[in-house]
Amino acid sequence: MKIVRCEAWPFKLELEEPFTIAYSSIDHAVNVFLRIETDQGLMGFGCAAPDEEVTGETDQTILSALQETAIPALEGRDPSFIPKIITELEKELAGQPTALAAVDMALYDIAAKQAGLPLYKYLGAYRDSIATSVTIGIETPENTVAKALAWKERGFISLKLKGGKKVDEDIERCRKVREAVGPDMELRFDANQGFSREETIQFIQGVAPAGLSVLEQPIDKRDLTGLRVVSDSGAMTYRIPVMADEAVLSPEDAAAFERAGGADAYNIKLAKSGGLYRAAEIDAIARAAAAPTMIGCMDEAGLGVAAGLHFALSRPNVAYADLDGHLEFTNDPSYHAVRIDRGIVYPLETPGIGFEFT
Repeated sequence: MKIVRCEAWPFKLELEEPFTIAYSSIDHAVNVFLRIETDQGLMGFGCAAPDEEVTGETDQTILSALQETAIPALEGRDPSFIPKIITELEKELAGQPTALAAVDMALYDIAAKQAGLPLYKYLGAYRDSIATSVTIGIETPENTVAKALAWKERGFISLKLKGGKKVDEDIERCRKVREAVGPDMELRFDANQGFSREETIQFIQGVAPAGLSVLEQPIDKRDLTGLRVVSDSGAMTYRIPVMADEAVLSPEDAAAFERAGGADAYNIKLAKSGGLYRAAEIDAIARAAAAPTMIGCMDEAGLGVAAGLHFALSRPNVAYADLDGHLEFTNDPSYHAVRIDRGIVYPLETPGIGFEFT
């Protein structure tokens, strides 16, 4: 089997309303889709969802990387040689993990289709569904509570609040949401590097009554020892695992983080890690360190979310999923690549990732 044709194209995804986190506010996102076709008629699809703040990539740099570097390197190759292709492209696409992730997804899509299996079963299934959180951006306390209640009404069982701009207001938002949704809703918080060490400890202490299940990347990603410091200084007293996210883009980052003291947990996103192959290496390092992982996503079309879901379903170390990146896009052509029912995410039980562009 050989690759005979490849095509990459951008697509502008429109949001229902603007979404704000600590370092940006957006009203749309541009993803880049990739199609790889073989001489046996099998087609694999990938998705690149850039976040310039995290990886330095944009939709324009990704499109150029795919068209000028990846596609010429793929044509004529046997797509079954995934580790070899990805290892070689890592060098050619150095510093462009999101572009690499699109290639990786498409290759795994082909491999699972050739085997006649859903991707998670091709990888080795551990579970067949997983609960996801749904994310609320930085809003006033009143709007945050209103949105939390709306998601609860839709059956979601886990919420993630974004913050990192004002510690006191973030504490207030968490406590008000907990009061509104009751004790059974899981509640997570992501500061997106917005706090100092001191503010993180203040936040942990102030938010204790809200019963958070995880605190994501509260401090600057360059502060490798900081997560262990804030965890040891207060988070474990209140049983809030402190999770690394933007600080870990690669297996090398995860290893360096562990040498610096490690994190309580790690957020793995295919788009920032270079795809499933590299994500598996990060997850293995985390598991060896007894640190559970979350499978998250960027502002990502359903196709990319589906690839992350299949990965999550295949890994026993995955304790959390945050696979809601597509929920508020109004024009996503791959929106139905996954199925969500009352906060539980299910894959499509068809070969590969489960989605085909017609």
